Amino acid sequence: MTSIADRRAAFRALHRSGCFALPNPWDGGSAIRLQKAGFKALASTSAGAAWALGRADGEMTVDEVLEHLRFLVGVTDLPVNADFEAGFADSAQGVGANVARCIETGVAGLSIEDRNGRAFYPLDVAVARMRAARAAIDASGQDVMLVGRCEAYLMERLDMDAVIARLKAYAEAGADCLYAPGVKTLADTARLVRELPRPVNANLTATGLSVDDFASVGVRRVSVGAALASAAWKAFDGYVERLKGEGRLPA
Repeated sequence: MTSIADRRAAFRALHRSGCFALPNPWDGGSAIRLQKAGFKALASTSAGAAWALGRADGEMTVDEVLEHLRFLVGVTDLPVNADFEAGFADSAQGVGANVARCIETGVAGLSIEDRNGRAFYPLDVAVARMRAARAAIDASGQDVMLVGRCEAYLMERLDMDAVIARLKAYAEAGADCLYAPGVKTLADTARLVRELPRPVNANLTATGLSVDDFASVGVRRVSVGAALASAAWKAFDGYVERLKGEGRLPA
C-alpha cells in the first residue's frame, strides 16, 4: 500500500496544474472499482455513505463518518478527500476537534460546509469555523488539504457576488481549495476561477458539461457528488420493481 504521506503529497500535487476527475465512491467495492478504472484520487460522499446504511444524507454521526473514511482509506492506494459535511459541530472549537479526528483516518483532504441544516452560518461564524479547521490541520503537522464550501446553490440562490465573497473569506481563513456545489453554468464557473485565489472544485452533476469543459475555464478538480451512488441505487430499484411486479429480472 502507498503510504499516507505519499498519498497526501500526490493529492496536493494534483492541485498545482491541470484538471483531474475526483469521483465519489460510497463503499469499498465502488472505491476499488474506481481505482482499477485509473482515477488518481477519490472523494467520499455523505449522501452515498448514508444511503448505504439506509439513511438520509446528514443522518450519520461523526463516529460513523470517521469509521467510513478510515475504511475507504484502507481499501485503496488513492488519496481520499473527505466530505466532512459541516464538521459535525456548530462551534469553531468543536469543528477543530472533529477535524483533528478526521486527519487521523488518513484522508488527504477534507471539506467544511458553511450551513447548518437549511440555514447559513453567519459569515463571521463560518470564517471562525474554517480557521479552526486550518489550525487543527496545522497543529497535526500533516499535509491535509482544506476545502472551503459555500452551499448557496444547494439551498437558496445567493447573488454570485455574495458567494464569491464567502469563498474569498474562506481562502483567507486557510482553505486550500474552494467549492460552490450546485453551480450549473460554465460562465458562472469561469467567473469563480477568475475571481477566487485558490484552486476551484466543480461538480459535474446535472450540468450537461464535461471534465474537459471545466478544464477549459481553469477548474482544477471535478467531482460528481452522489451521482454515482444515485445511479447505482436507481438501477437497483428498477430491478426490485421488476422482480416484485413481474417476478422476473430484466433480460
